[in-house]
Amino acid sequence: MKKENVINKDMTIKQLLDLDESLAEVLMGFGMFCVLCHIGEEESIEEAAMAHGIELDFLLEKLNEQYSAKRK
Repeated sequence: MKKENVINKDMTIKQLLDLDESLAEVLMGFGMFCVLCHIGEEESIEEAAMAHGIELDFLLEKLNEQYSAKRK
C-alpha cells in the first residue's frame, strides 16, 4: 500500500515550514530562496514552483521524500 503524500501543491511555504523547518533545505536546493522572504511565505508551493520555473511534481516528490525519511 502506497503512503499518501502529506505535502501538496496548495500548501503555503509557511505551512510547509511549520510542518518541518528542515524542508527549507529542499526548497533552497532548487534555488527557491522564498523561504527567506516574508512575501514568499504566503505563496503556495505550486505558485512558488511556477515563479521559479521548477517542475511541480518533482518538487513535491522531493519534499515528501525528505519529510517521510525523517518520520521513519
